[in-house]
Amino acid sequence: MENTDMEQIPLVDLQAQQAEILSEIRPELDEVLSSAAFIGGPAVGRFESEYARFTGTSHCVGVGNGTDALELALRAAGVRAGGEVIIPANTFVATAEAVARIGAVPVIVDVDPEYLLIDPKKVSQAVTTKTQAILPVHLFGQLAPMEEILAIAQSFEIAVIEDAAQSQGASYGGKVSGSFGIAAATSFYPGKNLGAAGDAGAVTTNDPDIAAQIRLLGGHGSSAKYVHDVVGMNSRLDTIQAVVLSAKLKRLARWNALRRDAAARYGELLAEVPAVTVPQSRPGNTDAWHLYVVRVDDRDRVLDELHSAGIGAGIHYPTPVHLTKAFSYLGQGEGDFPVAERAAGRILSLPLFPHITLEQQRRVVQSLAETLRMR
Repeated sequence: MENTDMEQIPLVDLQAQQAEILSEIRPELDEVLSSAAFIGGPAVGRFESEYARFTGTSHCVGVGNGTDALELALRAAGVRAGGEVIIPANTFVATAEAVARIGAVPVIVDVDPEYLLIDPKKVSQAVTTKTQAILPVHLFGQLAPMEEILAIAQSFEIAVIEDAAQSQGASYGGKVSGSFGIAAATSFYPGKNLGAAGDAGAVTTNDPDIAAQIRLLGGHGSSAKYVHDVVGMNSRLDTIQAVVLSAKLKRLARWNALRRDAAARYGELLAEVPAVTVPQSRPGNTDAWHLYVVRVDDRDRVLDELHSAGIGAGIHYPTPVHLTKAFSYLGQGEGDFPVAERAAGRILSLPLFPHITLEQQRRVVQSLAETLRMR
């Protein structure tokens, strides 16, 4: 089915986003370069205030990347070596990585079969006397079941830290991602709904002490130059990235609306392809549609055929955390989390970005339907 003459449809079109903001950010980037205010410049503070307002929180602290944001949020919330943090099996490895970097133990639980989000029933069963936090992941662009998670956390008096890397602008009942837990970590990796021009991240919180602690930890544990109160790390938001993020943040609500329109079109187009299980949003959620993840049989063959047809499909994620070599030390194996494991062999991310056209989506669906008929 390979056709090299046809337009390649990317999984994510970052060039279109950059083109939309380029004329706006060029003068500001020139100012950063001429002033040499590369670290902690005025643009960083502006963006932090803007993103806090966007999420409906009191504080936003910019950091170097999303993984650092998770680690810093966990540390500021009191997670220590030897403690346990409950996470879902269906997530990017960084969720578990941040826990492990502290010396804490990732306690993995399965996800629900419909939305592939952390299963509150499994969370409740996993709580022990060593549990220090629950780390729900707002996966693919929609919020985890936060009402249930927060109720569990309150009953056991443990912290909730959101992994909000894939859900910028998503909400539940009007409350925005990043404002539910004691703190929330997000990533501004270029492919995110709100993406920088490189690595960047942030933590949002309503707790001033948490925000102060994150600034301290992210700045080498230093409260003043050459005064180091705790062992910290070097994780700060670059000024250049803040300029890019501010420009994109102005457009994020519109871009998310375009993603929702595109997701709705996929739903209509795929209604005539019964071999595809289309994603659904949980009741009450306003999905940010970071990814459009369908489920198909014979997924790996389908993926290869789509690539041959010039369709930039992907997999998020092919291996549940407990089956990665990095976390084999947890002693878990195949069959321990059957919902996540079965989904990992069937999930397929279709191209989705704010600037995707109806014609591009029609071609994606046509290619997918043809591929499935080839079985």
